[in-house]
Amino acid sequence: MSETTETRPVKGELLHEGKAKKVFKTDREDLLIQEFKNDATAFDGTKKGTIEGKGTVNCQVSAMMFKLLAENGIENHYVELLSENAMAILPVEIIPVEVVVRNITAGSLVRHRGFEEGKKLDPTIVEWYLKNNELHDPLINDSHILAFGYLDEDGMALLREKALKINEILLEFFAGIGIDLVDFKLEFGRRPDGSIILADEISPDTCRLWDKETGRKLDKDRFRFDLGDVEEAYQEILKRTATAN
Repeated sequence: MSETTETRPVKGELLHEGKAKKVFKTDREDLLIQEFKNDATAFDGTKKGTIEGKGTVNCQVSAMMFKLLAENGIENHYVELLSENAMAILPVEIIPVEVVVRNITAGSLVRHRGFEEGKKLDPTIVEWYLKNNELHDPLINDSHILAFGYLDEDGMALLREKALKINEILLEFFAGIGIDLVDFKLEFGRRPDGSIILADEISPDTCRLWDKETGRKLDKDRFRFDLGDVEEAYQEILKRTATAN
């Protein structure tokens, strides 16, 4: 979506508050407001803290990524920026299946499967996770998705196709600002007409981003593993992303 609303929506009742964002009703039935928080969590919420300026970085970076993707044919819920940490979005019913795209080994591939960190993956791995905090977002497979009715065969094929297309676009973008896109998480939602579009956010919270020259981590892993300079890393992503736009 592009920034084309005639009148900006007025924030109303809180609809949902998650670990990183709040979603509000507005005075318009066709728009919601998504507000990004500075709160940070890791390891299924067992580690909590605050990253100063995170809400602004994630909102601004997400807005730029959503606009980039829309320009390349990926419909998403973004409408316009309303403030440094809030955006207007289209209402969707979130599909409870998170899509993770992996280009380089990191995270759970290292911790739980024994792979060495930093190995380039060919082909790219696409994984499904059940969006359920109480169950710690477990890895699931196609059969689980079909059996519990989260998606049908066509829906899974569509999400996989969209995820791989998004990966192509983002890989090229981040490479242009000297960053390796290691892996990232996507969420999708259904519009009232049944169409499926990209939702949630694309930010240092949901992507692993490594400097191409040094391998330095510029994402939430700095918070997860107490690597220090967390705020500086987030600001670096915002600076590079903004410079490219």
